[in-house]
This record gives sequence, structure tokens and C-alpha cells, in this order.
Amino acid sequence: MAAIMKKATWTISLLIIPGCILLTVLAYQLPPIKARLAPKVDDIRSRVKYAINPPDEALFIPSGSGNTANEATPPFSTIIGSTDTATPTATRPADVATLTPEATLLPTLSPTPLPETVMLDGVVYVDQHHRWNYCGPANLTMALNFWGWSGDRDDVARSVKPGIQDPSMDFIQQGRWDKNVMPYEMLDFVNDETEFSALERQGGDLEVVKRLIAGGFPVLIEKGYYEADYTGKVAWLGHYLFTTGYDDVNGEFIVQDAYLEPGKDMRVDYTTYLDGWRSFNYLFMVIYPTYLEIDVYNLLGPFADPTWSYQNALAIAAIETGTMTGNDAFFAWFNKGTSLVKLLQYVDAGYAYDQAFQIYEQLGDDENQRPYRIMWYQTGPFWAYYYSQRYQDVIDLANYVLDDTISEPTLEESLYWRGQAYLALGRRDEAIADFRETVRLNPNFSPGWAALGQLGVE
Repeated sequence: MAAIMKKATWTISLLIIPGCILLTVLAYQLPPIKARLAPKVDDIRSRVKYAINPPDEALFIPSGSGNTANEATPPFSTIIGSTDTATPTATRPADVATLTPEATLLPTLSPTPLPETVMLDGVVYVDQHHRWNYCGPANLTMALNFWGWSGDRDDVARSVKPGIQDPSMDFIQQGRWDKNVMPYEMLDFVNDETEFSALERQGGDLEVVKRLIAGGFPVLIEKGYYEADYTGKVAWLGHYLFTTGYDDVNGEFIVQDAYLEPGKDMRVDYTTYLDGWRSFNYLFMVIYPTYLEIDVYNLLGPFADPTWSYQNALAIAAIETGTMTGNDAFFAWFNKGTSLVKLLQYVDAGYAYDQAFQIYEQLGDDENQRPYRIMWYQTGPFWAYYYSQRYQDVIDLANYVLDDTISEPTLEESLYWRGQAYLALGRRDEAIADFRETVRLNPNFSPGWAALGQLGVE
């Protein structure tokens, strides 16, 4: 009898356990429960994946050789669509902003010396807390609010990072997978969806930032910073920083940091500011009322010409590649490639990126991690390798980024470029799958939609 009871107990247990698992899975799909638990589940999954395959230990080794397409590669204008020689439009790959026609005459700088200290009034601080990867929306909101725009950070995010349109998740959770907002997305939002204007330049320096601020125009830069992660290593991340004042007496900028607490009116010394700025090729953006455009161009001086700014960035990189070491040397070579891409010198850019990745391979011997997130924020190597017909390097780099550096393959830019390389090699079905995934992840990702449209695919 006891044996029969024991067998019955085991049978009931075997029925209950699967039932409990099924109920747990069904309960997890309920929107209120999923919204609460999904971030924790994702964090656990990320930690497990990163523990098994540490992202900073993964390497991309470019082959450096070209590839022969299985079918004729469409010309630049067919793939991208171009209305001028410098800037792709329509289906342009992500991270190149639309450049509007520039002033025909290069403004001259005023000889008036700058004040020693300037702190702009009317700055409304906006943080990025209680949202996922909201650095871009928060900083752009501050830049627009300064000029009287009435929107908030969610208004920006609905356009630049709408997220996966899953009805089981609320708006905040839908945007969780979008790791970064590119500068071009922010510029397009301002220029296309507000009454204000925005521009972006590279190769910036302390003087142009101070000159703009002294003229009444705050400056938004993209930078890198380091912080310890849960493994105890110091990890590099990308970040936007809204700069609203400077103090030459103490050698500091006054900034609004949307991430740090307290982040309002922080002071950052010039050296630290430059060190972080270096990892994004000294990129800066200015948001302004359109009627003040001539004032902005006068303050920009030679930076009014975007090509001049890219040449200036290249000159800076040429110096820093010979003087920097460690992570900074990697960033210097990466910047050289980025500047060459902007100047449409793709083969030379590819060689510069090859050197950057060779230096990257040698990093990681101290407490600092390799900056493995770099391709989350910048896509210049894809441009260089693709337009050098190094299609396999494009695919290998995208696979490295999507499989080895991130917990889930949710970077639409990497998927887009892999799709373009697949297409160039005649692998149409794989290209279509990647293009479809880009617009699933980001329904506002116009390059993905345009690529599908050119292929006649819904």
C-alpha cells in the first residue's frame, strides 16, 4: 500500500511541476507582470551570457581583402540614393545626418576676446532616469527646452527610439532594446519635426565650444566615459553631454549630465572633457532657432564648412595616432577612419580601422575593459569596408557586434549593413531577413524600409 501511495505521489508531482511551469510562463506574458519582470530576466540573461563569453574578450580580426560579388554590385546612388557628393539621402545608412546647403561665404571670426566665465541662463535640467537608454532623448530635450520648445523626453523618444511595437509591453519597455540614439536621428528630429534647426560637426576643440556658449548657444557633444560594472572591471560607454557654460579661471566647463546624480550644473575640467570627447572624434551639435542661423555660422567660423571640420578632425587624429597609447590610441585610429569616411576616402579609412582593431586586440591587460560597445554608437567601419568591396569583413564585423558584444542582437545599424553586404554577394534572402529585422526593432528606421522597398518586399 505504501508503495502505491508513493507512486501516486510521484505521479501527482510530475503532473503539478509542468503545470506550474506552464502557469508561470502564461502569467509572465500578462502585460503588468511582464513589464515588471522583463528587465530582471533580461539582466540575468545578460549576466549569464557575459559570464560565459565576456564581451571585452571577443575580437574582430579584419581580413583586409576584397570580395567578388556573385552579382553586379549596384552603384552608390542606386543603393543609397544621393543628391550630392558628400551626403547620402533617402536610404542612407544610419549615422550620417542630412547636410543642408551651407553658407557660400566663409564667415570671419570676431576679434573680440571671450569673457573669462559664461554660464547660460534658462537651462532646464532633464535626467534620463526611469527609462532605458534615454541619454539621447534627455539631452536633446534640454537643448530644445532651452529655446522654448514645450515637448519632453518621451516626445523625442517616440520618434528617435520608438522600440519594438509589442502590445504586451508599455512604451518604456518597448524601447528597452534600443541601445543608442545616433546623432543623425537627433538632427533629423529637430530639422524635420520641430521649428528649430540643428547641425553637427566633428574635429571640435575647446575654443569653438566656448565661442558658441559665449554667443548664447549651448553645445551638445558625444563622449565616452568609464565606470565599474558588476564584474569589477572599468567599462567604457558612450554618452551625450549638454554643455552650458565655461570657467577659464578654473579651467572647467559647466555641463548638464542626464545620467549622473546630481547632474545639474556639474563642473568638468578641460582635460577630462577632452579625454571623453576624443572617443567620438570631437563631435558636437548645435540646436538653435532657424532665424539665428547666420549668428551660429558666424560663431562657428571655419567649422561652418562641414568638410573643413572633417579635415580638421583628420589632422587631429594624425597627431594623436602618434602620441596616444592604450584605449586612446585605439580611439585615435578609429577617429582617423571616421574622418576619412566622412571625406569619402573609403579604402584609406578601411586601413585606419584595421589598425584600430589591431590595437584593440592588444588591449585589456589592466582593470579597464576593451571598449567593446564602440560599434553600438559608431558605424564608420561598415561604410569603409562596404565601399571598399570588403563585403565579408562587413558581415564578420556585424556578426561580432551582434553575437559577441551585446546580450541580444538588437542593433539595427549592424543588421542593415550586414544586409547590404549579403545583397552585394547575391544572398538576397538573408539580406531581406536583416532588413525586416531592422524595421521590427525600430519602425522609424527609414534605411531599412527603403532597402525593402527597393527590393519590392513588404
